[in-house]
Amino acid sequence: MSDVTRILGAIEAGDPRAAEQLLPLVYAELRKLAAAKLAREKPGQTLQATALVHEAYLRLVGTPAGGATREWEGRAHFFAAAAEAMRRILVEKARRRRRHKHGGGLPRLDIGLATIASPMPHEDLLALDEAMSRLAEEDPVRARLVQLRFYAGLSNEQAAKVLGISGVTAKRYWRYARAWLHREVGKGDNPSS
Repeated sequence: MSDVTRILGAIEAGDPRAAEQLLPLVYAELRKLAAAKLAREKPGQTLQATALVHEAYLRLVGTPAGGATREWEGRAHFFAAAAEAMRRILVEKARRRRRHKHGGGLPRLDIGLATIASPMPHEDLLALDEAMSRLAEEDPVRARLVQLRFYAGLSNEQAAKVLGISGVTAKRYWRYARAWLHREVGKGDNPSS
């Protein structure tokens, strides 16, 4: 049993100091995961990887007063949950930016680039999130595989193990899900689809 798994068990059991012990063990991996997610974001993202890690960590482990307790099935489950928390934070931030009081549909311009006029791309993250929700309704296993591969950064073999399916099945599901999501996200760009 790894230290992470042991500490996750202690958090489950209600040990108030366990959360403090967990962060140093998982911080570097969570930081890499957050940096990879933010690298996929469009330019102009103001959220830093450190802030994303801290917010996701608080959602997962919580504070003693918050009482956020979860049952972790191990290290892979924890990192999958962390990736999902980061995805939700980024989607919430994208939705907030879309609201009228936060600038609505107005393009955001970097002060240094204010003299360059170029249209901003669509809210790709929101389109992907909506497509992921539809995929989860149609095929929850394939949607979960995408979450594990794309958001948690797990390999095909690791994701297959978490889902309890063979590696070959996971590869087949991954190809299907990627094609399905590509088609669904592309529909938003072409209203005649």
